[in-house]
Formats: sequence, structure tokens, C-alpha cells
Amino acid sequence: MPAQTASLDRFDARLRAPFATLGISADDKHVTGITFLPASVPAKTPRPNSIAHLACVQLSAYLDDPRFEFDLPIRLAGSMHQIRVWNAMRKIPAGKTQTYGELAAAIGSSARAVGGACGANPVPIIVPCHRVVAASGLGGFMGGTGDDTLGIKRWLLAHEQRPFELK
Repeated sequence: MPAQTASLDRFDARLRAPFATLGISADDKHVTGITFLPASVPAKTPRPNSIAHLACVQLSAYLDDPRFEFDLPIRLAGSMHQIRVWNAMRKIPAGKTQTYGELAAAIGSSARAVGGACGANPVPIIVPCHRVVAASGLGGFMGGTGDDTLGIKRWLLAHEQRPFELK
């Protein structure tokens, strides 16, 4: 089996999105990770009635409606500081942003430490690290500042700026 195929098999599901393929990792009770894979990576259907299946359903709902609110069971494995940052990020509503400094002030930390926690976020989109920006621009995303990663951040922020449609 080629190495790339073996590494893709570690995902319980792979969901195509407009900006990437989302590799979803889960155990029997929690979503444990979301990885941005190249858009050329094919989708992988999750086991029916699994947490990975629920993650695909909810991520698809978010991609259709940026105001969708996730209620997935997630397992956040990290330091106490990282978990504080990730929990604070979850309170930022869709369509809004907060700077690294504002988030740091709210939890008694530093902007650099908040940026490090954002880069280590194991479940992006569900824990919306894309909503945390620099005081003078986008900042980074997924631990980087390259066009590939910032393009995803731009897409997510633009998606959430869509006018809210009343039903």
C-alpha cells in the first residue's frame, strides 16, 4: 500500500469542502481531530451512526449555513492554557472576530501564547480559530502564514460574512 494511502486511512471520514478535504478523526464518543487535506484527496464515507458520521452531517450543515451551531462531542487534548483558549474561541459568534490580544486579555494571557494555542487547535472550524485575527490583519492560521493556509482562513471568514437569510 502506498504511504499516502496508508496515511489517509487514519481518518474515520473525509469530507469535501470548497477549500480542502476535511480529514475527520473520531473515537466512539468524540471528534478528536480535523485536518485540512489537499482538495484533490477523495471523500471517504464514515461508518453509519458513528461520531465521524455526525461530524460530517454537522460540518456539511455549517458549509451550507455559516450560522449553524455545532453540538458535537469533542475531545480537546492539550495544556490547561490551550484548553482555556479553545473554550474562549468557541464563544466567538459566526461573523465576528477577536484579535489575539483581545482574547489574551479576556483570559489573562499573552497574544503570542494565544496564537500558539490557535495553531495547535485539534478541531478547527468546530473550535473556530479562524475567528481570531491579528490587530493589523489576518494573522496566521494552522500554525502558518502561507497562502495555502491563509486562503482557507479567508474563505471561512468570508463564508461567515454572508448575509443572514431569514426563513
